[in-house]
Amino acid sequence: MLANLLAVNLYNLYKGLSITFLVCSLLCAIFVIVVVLIQPGNSNGISALGSNAETFYNKDKGKTLESKLKKLTYVSLAVMAVFMIAFFVIQLDGVIL
Repeated sequence: MLANLLAVNLYNLYKGLSITFLVCSLLCAIFVIVVVLIQPGNSNGISALGSNAETFYNKDKGKTLESKLKKLTYVSLAVMAVFMIAFFVIQLDGVIL
């Protein structure tokens, strides 16, 4: 009887953890999409056609925001990868048990 109770509790734990990891990875994926869409493009040649003059201060200000968004993208992708690996491991443990 204790073994059955333990098996049910373990199943509920696996189910809850897998849903939690899946929802967290979904939220990370949506966050990555939004951050990538916010980032400016890397086309430097196009700005010469529009005669858009950049000063040193303007260029420095844009680079800091761009670098922050790039770092945020890398961190959120790493977190999403960890959640997906954890989800896969939980699913394998659930199948084994």
